[in-house]
Amino acid sequence: MDGYLGSYATLGLLLLVGALFFVAAFAANRVLRPARPAEPAGKRASYECGIDPVGGDWAQMQIRYYVYAYLYVLFAVEAVFLFPWAVVFDRPGFGLVTVVEMAIFVAVLALGILYAWRRNILRWT
Repeated sequence: MDGYLGSYATLGLLLLVGALFFVAAFAANRVLRPARPAEPAGKRASYECGIDPVGGDWAQMQIRYYVYAYLYVLFAVEAVFLFPWAVVFDRPGFGLVTVVEMAIFVAVLALGILYAWRRNILRWT
């Protein structure tokens, strides 16, 4: 399909095929599923590692878990950015500029960890 509207026709055809695939999958599910699914004993009971559930179903989650997860992701991303930098650093023409860019990047992350340390966010109590 060439021309100005050719790309739109291709996109429209792709969207149509996707919608038809979606409808066909749901239709196949409707046709192939059992009419009356079995309801074995205990199917809808709560399950906690083989032990009968104790207590209510509401539990308070501490925000510190999210903070630690966020800090882990932050420093994992830093590590991901350090590997390509280490590969490019040795190539000609990348010396000082690459060092300055990475120094700025690590300094910003160091300021973040310093802020977290000063605010006692990293203290587990």
